[in-house]
Amino acid sequence: MDKFIIVAGNIGVGKSTLVKLLCDKLGWQPYYEPETENPYLTDFYKDMSRWSFQSQVFFLSRRLQIHHKILHHNGSVIQDRSIYEDAEIFARNLYLQGNMSDRDYTTYRSLYQTLTEFLPAPDLVIYLRASVETLLQRIALRDRDYEKSIKSEYLGRVNDLYNEWISTFTICPVLTIPADELDYVVRPDHLDLILNRVQQKLTGKDEVVFTPAEP
Repeated sequence: MDKFIIVAGNIGVGKSTLVKLLCDKLGWQPYYEPETENPYLTDFYKDMSRWSFQSQVFFLSRRLQIHHKILHHNGSVIQDRSIYEDAEIFARNLYLQGNMSDRDYTTYRSLYQTLTEFLPAPDLVIYLRASVETLLQRIALRDRDYEKSIKSEYLGRVNDLYNEWISTFTICPVLTIPADELDYVVRPDHLDLILNRVQQKLTGKDEVVFTPAEP
């Protein structure tokens, strides 16, 4: 049976890399985040209040296009970031920080909630969790011009929203990966560990290991 997995997580945490590695291992189709194609992104990082609504609507439209392709794809897929994160993390953060007006946020949420009613639920969400320090290190390594102005405070707020969102997410099972400790890029055994846990989650064969106390 075909499977649909989402890899979720903050900026720079390593989502795209994990998507590629898992798809290479499993022979599945990757669907990557349309981040570098967003024509508003450079302006957005310079002036979030001015460009937040346009940027988020662009991401929403592209994410829906990806969902349409996933629906018509014959085989299992892994998606780099989801439509849920666009709304529940990034748009919400912009609104809470005063970078999106009440009017724009209400319009965006209404559009998002209507559209997601028609979307199929994923089979699994893999949540990559990392500290702000790790995120900053990885963002610096990939050296993207439009990310150089991202502040640690912003990443910290996004981390908080991710943890809040995951704690209440019930649409499908969630596998949380401590990305500070697991380096699946240079450690094949770490990648194998993640792959095994993914397969267990998808087959419903999770096992609780219990060591009884001595009598």
